[in-house]
Amino acid sequence: MRRALKIGFAYTGVVVGAGFSTGQEILQFFTNNGTMSIFAILLSGLLVLFTGKWTADVGFDIKAESHVDSLLSMFGNIFGRIVDVVLAFFLYGVAVIMFAGAGSTFYESFGVAPWVGSLILIIAVYITLNLDFNRIVLALGAITPYLLAIVVIIAFINFMSPAVPFGEADQYAEPEATPLGPWWWDAITYSGFTIAVAFSFLTMMGSRSDSRKVAGWGGIIGSVVIILLMFLINNGLLARMNEVNDVELPMLLLADEIHPVLGLLLSIAMLLVIYNTAVGMLYPFLNRFSRPGSRRYKIMLPVSLILGYILSFAGFADLVGTVYPVMGYVGLLLGIAMFIKWLRLVIGKKSPH
Repeated sequence: MRRALKIGFAYTGVVVGAGFSTGQEILQFFTNNGTMSIFAILLSGLLVLFTGKWTADVGFDIKAESHVDSLLSMFGNIFGRIVDVVLAFFLYGVAVIMFAGAGSTFYESFGVAPWVGSLILIIAVYITLNLDFNRIVLALGAITPYLLAIVVIIAFINFMSPAVPFGEADQYAEPEATPLGPWWWDAITYSGFTIAVAFSFLTMMGSRSDSRKVAGWGGIIGSVVIILLMFLINNGLLARMNEVNDVELPMLLLADEIHPVLGLLLSIAMLLVIYNTAVGMLYPFLNRFSRPGSRRYKIMLPVSLILGYILSFAGFADLVGTVYPVMGYVGLLLGIAMFIKWLRLVIGKKSPH
């Protein structure tokens, strides 16, 4: 169970980045659907649970060195290569969003210039990505329990004393601000985004697991923690539905209204999980094109960080609204392929030999 927890917490650490921890993702995809956001999270959560477990299982089964092995197994040689290129592009895109998110968080929380905040994150990521894989996984998983504790406190206090009663949340919701329209489609697309973000790193963690059971339970634990965080953040935002659309970091607003110290603790948590996701995106991206520790890796790492730093000046909220929905479609494709593979496996077990 300890090894499964390690995988689960690291998986959560990869998924829960700038958009998630600040509340911006949940607000855009769920909360602006008003009371229907509860059902949207339930639907999205079920899909995340299935794909999270299955991704870790597939990684173990084929002993994936990178996400390429898993993609070729699911899609075949030609189409698998196409999906591989698209996924690698979006891994890098999400890393850039993390750099922008760090700039916004440092500025909103500590008054530090955004360009300095992004630079601090990039230096931390550079140091971490020079470590071996096991140490990277440990670094990613260590932050998850801290974030969970802070989010539970914020969501519980806001839920117990809401500025907007649950029944009136729809009056302040802005469904037109959601990326794709109907609540159920936002939910499905978000689950696709989640698996697209986690797919590369989770397949590698699965391949390095002691057994298929450990890999699968790691995927389940991580998925359950992600679903719990989604519910908590969404309910907290619903309780302040009259304010959250006016700020870039809505969860920080909720924390500061309770107590400045809680706002400080959340700011630290946000920066840590932003760091987590930046590492979790860039490692499989670099691993796709080079072997960790090789000369090519050591050249690609600083070049990709410098380019990402320049691209991050496009702005955090705009990047979330643009990149995430498109990446959701990539994830849906992965989810459908995994579901087909799972059906074939079940049918194969039931058919007589």
